[in-house]
Amino acid sequence: MDISPGKIKAVPPEHKPPAWPSADLGSIHFGVGDSISDVNRINQRTFIKRTGQGLAGLAVAPDALVKPTVKPVATFSIVGFDPRTGDLGVAVQSKFFAVGSVVPWAKAGVGAIATQSYANVSYGPDGLELLADGKSARETVSTLTSADRNKQRRQLGIVDAKGNSASFTGSDCHDWAGHIEKPHFCAQGNILTGKEVVDTMASSFEQSQKQAKGGLCDWLADALMAGQDAGGDSRGRQSAALLVVRKKGGYGGGNDRFIDLRVDDHKTPIAELRRLLQLHKNLFKRAHANPPNG
Repeated sequence: MDISPGKIKAVPPEHKPPAWPSADLGSIHFGVGDSISDVNRINQRTFIKRTGQGLAGLAVAPDALVKPTVKPVATFSIVGFDPRTGDLGVAVQSKFFAVGSVVPWAKAGVGAIATQSYANVSYGPDGLELLADGKSARETVSTLTSADRNKQRRQLGIVDAKGNSASFTGSDCHDWAGHIEKPHFCAQGNILTGKEVVDTMASSFEQSQKQAKGGLCDWLADALMAGQDAGGDSRGRQSAALLVVRKKGGYGGGNDRFIDLRVDDHKTPIAELRRLLQLHKNLFKRAHANPPNG
């Protein structure tokens, strides 16, 4: 802001022009002894007037000053169900820090949800509650999005405990954006290199399910890697997460978090996620091979 003597109307004769360039604005005091650096006197009305004249020259729209900048949770994910075990889960990757803290939600015997693209995180807990009340994946997607005035910016994928899937991609999601719905899984993504990303994830999951090798955690992780190999997030890579729930599948049977792995910041997050998954599986086998007091 440029406030100089040449841009300010003359002050009354009884006042000396303030030495603006050398004024210490931190020393301004309003009252009988108004001063700036004890050099020149200035009354409150004159000071406010001059300040207002300077501010009037700012060509910044008020909305630009107060409107928050919200970055999209742009990513690709796959939500799946294993009918053999009843496991439900989500795998996700993004050029976004700690994506696992935002996108994946799941509850054993209820369903799994991925919420992304300017993610409405309420879709997670609210969606699980709707599923627990008996709503299908399709009904849950419809209920959540119909109540959201910003739904066209959102992307959502849901699989319920019966293996029904449903997705939603808003018209304002950044290209490329889209989804695939199939029995037992759905794949979705935005700001991707192209449609081939979700197509490849879908093919990978279907092949894994057909071969019936490993479990849902492997199917999801492999599908995620296939999506990355097909192009992935057009901005690059940063974080990944894998969440699989199973009734009493958590530590000591105390909860349903069978697999809960996150890679928050890594050059190759999916590769690191798969390394952690293998480590988890090895530790699980070792613990069962040598049970306490066994």
